[in-house]
Amino acid sequence: MVYVTRGLLAVLLEFASDADPDGVTIALSATPAPDVDDALPPEATVFTDFYLPDAGRSVAAVFGVDLSTPPGQVGGRFVSHPRGELSVTQGDDLAEVVLVTVPPWDRESVRAFDRRGRRRELAVVDAAPPTEFLE
Repeated sequence: MVYVTRGLLAVLLEFASDADPDGVTIALSATPAPDVDDALPPEATVFTDFYLPDAGRSVAAVFGVDLSTPPGQVGGRFVSHPRGELSVTQGDDLAEVVLVTVPPWDRESVRAFDRRGRRRELAVVDAAPPTEFLE
C-alpha cells in the first residue's frame, strides 16, 4: 500500500496542471506513519513532502550535479504524462515508488507503481505532516 496526504496530492496535481503540455517530475519524501496518523500501520510511511522541481536547476545545468535534493532522501517520484500514458515509462525518473498522473489532473487520474512498473494500491490520507521548526 502506498500512502500520500491529500494536501500533498493536491499540490502535485496543481504542478502537473500548470506544466501542461509539458510533463513534470517531482521528488517526494515520506514520513513514518505514526508521525502522521495513528490509524495507519506503524511500519508504513506516508508521502508528505516534495522537493521543488526547479531548485538547483542552474547548478545542474553547469556542473551536471543535482544539489536540490539531499542524497538518500527521495523515497518516491511524482511524474505527469500529458499525453495520457497512465503507467511508468522508460523515460521516467524512477524511485522505489512512482506516482503517475494524466489529464484531467484529478485524484482519479493518479496511480502508484513500483520501479518495475507494477501497480500498487494508493491510499489518500486526510492528515498533515508533523510541524517542523528551524532553529
